[in-house]
Amino acid sequence: MSASTLRMTILYEQGDNGWVIASVPEVPGTRSQGRTREEARANVIDALATILTPDEDLADGDAEPLLLTVQR
Repeated sequence: MSASTLRMTILYEQGDNGWVIASVPEVPGTRSQGRTREEARANVIDALATILTPDEDLADGDAEPLLLTVQR
């Protein structure tokens, strides 16, 4: 089995409440926030990992491993 690497973009914006909002445009709906850019980044990566983790109850045995590499 070989692993695949996905390259994705994290976009940051400053929220009206002072929090930093992070989103991943390649996966619509993947957004999170944090008090700092670093916290927002960690939170959106966690959200992305949750979204991309297959549900074992739905797996049909033809799954492929996914390696998600994060670059600074």
